[in-house]
Amino acid sequence: MPPLPSRKLRLASAQINPIVGDIKGNSGKVLEASLEAKVLGAEVVLFPEMVITGYPVEDLALRPAFRGASIEATKNLAKELAANGCGEMLVVVGFLDDDGRPLNSIALLFGGEAKAKYIKRHLPNYGVFDEFRNFSAGSGTLVARFKGVDIGVAICEDIWRDEGPMVELAERKPGLVLVPNGSPFERSKDDLRFELVRKRALQIGAPILYTNMFGGQDDLVFDGDSMLVDESGALLARSPQFQRDLLVVDLPARVGGATPDLVISESGSETSSVIEPRIASPLTDTEEIWSALVLGLRDYIEKNGFKSVVLGLSGGIDSAVVATIAVDALGKDRVFGVSLPSKYSSSHSKSDAAALAKNLGINFRTIEIEPVVEGYLKATKLEGLAEENVQARVRGSLLMGLSNQEGHLVLATGNKSELAVGYSTLYGDAVGGYAPIKDVFKVDVWKLAKWRNAKATSLGERAPIPDSSIKKEPSAELRPGQKDSDSIPEYEILDQILELYIDKGGDASAIINAGHEKSLVERIIQLVDRAEYKRRQYPPGPKVTPIAFGKDRRLPMTSRWHEGS
Repeated sequence: MPPLPSRKLRLASAQINPIVGDIKGNSGKVLEASLEAKVLGAEVVLFPEMVITGYPVEDLALRPAFRGASIEATKNLAKELAANGCGEMLVVVGFLDDDGRPLNSIALLFGGEAKAKYIKRHLPNYGVFDEFRNFSAGSGTLVARFKGVDIGVAICEDIWRDEGPMVELAERKPGLVLVPNGSPFERSKDDLRFELVRKRALQIGAPILYTNMFGGQDDLVFDGDSMLVDESGALLARSPQFQRDLLVVDLPARVGGATPDLVISESGSETSSVIEPRIASPLTDTEEIWSALVLGLRDYIEKNGFKSVVLGLSGGIDSAVVATIAVDALGKDRVFGVSLPSKYSSSHSKSDAAALAKNLGINFRTIEIEPVVEGYLKATKLEGLAEENVQARVRGSLLMGLSNQEGHLVLATGNKSELAVGYSTLYGDAVGGYAPIKDVFKVDVWKLAKWRNAKATSLGERAPIPDSSIKKEPSAELRPGQKDSDSIPEYEILDQILELYIDKGGDASAIINAGHEKSLVERIIQLVDRAEYKRRQYPPGPKVTPIAFGKDRRLPMTSRWHEGS
């Protein structure tokens, strides 16, 4: 049987940043990107999953008024597109539909109306959606013929499943598959995405346009990384990560070959111009993480209407990295650093904090906390750890006071290693509204600092983080000569154990078999399990690892289970 003919179809992947609940604003962003695509001659424009409502909507999906607003906005958007000269483009958007329950859906907009929709009722990790499917076309898939090309559609995690829609699309043999996504960032996920899209393209025998949103939403960061893969699995085009992008590419698409559920148009003229495909250069692992942390913080601040941030500068590595992230995210004028030395604070800690602030050009002040601590201790008798923690709690209280007085959002500076073993003080260093590095292990904090300094140097700029902050031994400085290693193992060892236990789900025997001392492993596991109540009270922060506290991993706060019991 001779091969089916093909035609050039100009596709646009619109990698945009919606805001959850801003249905009017998100619709405006879709219209804006569609107009840009029209100027470039695009015939099909694909937007991310749930772009009309923003994503993830969590329990907003349970509100009938919210679902109704999403449906109405999608209908109005189709009319607006037509009124603005985009009626002959096929514009594919994700929205929230309703049949008495929330429906995660795709609408195909053309000629001023929604021509079809593809529906599924399940979203990963969010319990408001049932594991149930319903498709308006009456089958498990939807294929629409547009300008002679049979276009199949799928939603995000459809392509993660070996059965269901992927098998059905392979049987139906469309000439192109569109997959809108809301896929959050985590380390090394981009290669996994490409391999998955490649696998599905080979399985279906058709090119796949995979469009992912970008932007921060609470404790998730979406990095974009949209792509087009042909039927042989070859990468044809790819968007950069962590930024808005309109990726326009010419694709020779097979005409006919499937039995479509509906026909939007049978034929159409091809554009004579040529757009060269582009493939964005990949980011290094460290650069990805830094970009995710910056974007997560920026969008949390901007989307929630905060004007500025404040944080304590201890002279240590954690606060130095958080301050630098904040400057990259918001600019130096919106970042306020405060040195809060006690009688135990070393001279180098105070000078390193001042040097960091000078390097970054941020607002900086010093508040001596010893008089406050003394007044606190006069009110009640506290000794040992209880007395030490007064210093942390005084610092936290002062930062929250500045937040109330001046309108800043307090940034917590704890890292994942500390949170894992409970090495933080409730209502002390744990105070704040957002925690930029809460999902970053300590060893990676050092890597980020070195990378950011090296980047500045390569650009001919001053390295922001003092070298001594990177090289000094970590210490909370709550008593004379205190070091973190007095209470917990060296971070190089601790983080190896934590990664095996938390990110990779290993039990004690597996970690011991990996070469770690039995008594140490058992101690660390016990510390992690007992610190759940502290983690539950810690501020939100961007997820960058496969298993983030609060998002992917929750232990019971009350439990007598321990390995070997």
